[in-house]
Amino acid sequence: MSSILGVNVVASSYDEVTEQSLLWAQRCESRTLVFANVHVIMEAFDDAAYRSCLSQADMVNPDGVPLVWALKLMGMKHASRVYGPDCTVAMLKKAVDHNVPVGFYGGSPEVLDALQNIVRRDYPTIKIAFAMSPPFRKLTDEEDAAIVQQIAESGTRILFVGLGCPKQERWIMEHAGRVPAVMYGVGAAFDFIAGTKLQAPRWMMRNGLEWIFRFCVEPRRLARRYIKHNPRFVFLFARQMILGPRT
Repeated sequence: MSSILGVNVVASSYDEVTEQSLLWAQRCESRTLVFANVHVIMEAFDDAAYRSCLSQADMVNPDGVPLVWALKLMGMKHASRVYGPDCTVAMLKKAVDHNVPVGFYGGSPEVLDALQNIVRRDYPTIKIAFAMSPPFRKLTDEEDAAIVQQIAESGTRILFVGLGCPKQERWIMEHAGRVPAVMYGVGAAFDFIAGTKLQAPRWMMRNGLEWIFRFCVEPRRLARRYIKHNPRFVFLFARQMILGPRT
């Protein structure tokens, strides 16, 4: 594990993440996993409360290639990308093999329906115990408690959470110890698996160019994020490598 701008990121792999998640799920443990890219790291850099939230995660995995490069520069030569959408698929396969019930929380009703249809088509024997598209507004305490109860009573052991950064990570940490499931904050995985959003070609992903593709597909939504965060990440990480991590 190494600190990248104040966030502890593990040099994990798909096998390590899914095997550990399976063990936790079979023990009915409440666990939290984050898949971090530059956006997540920079949101945490700018927001101490969010950074503290991430520090409570059981695993912060390197979802973005720039984070893999950063880990390797810090001496973790075996670091590799653990991409949230791909890890979701890998975990779904393992859930089928070991008869572990899964759930989905997040996305629009249309995306959630499409996602479940695709998952059931690809994995006919999978147990989808819970699926909910929550309202965009903040939930009342009573509504939140009802959702927690519904998840617990459903028997869900792996809960994929697709609320977007930083909302999904905050939700996961707020529900650690309350939801008896392994919670994955997987961002746009719901859209990608459902086919409602395009993914970058694999060669672009391998070479850290995925952001260019996503910017071209959604320029109005992502322009500010990339213009604000990407250059700052390069500068701040270079400074960390020269001066050491900030305290």
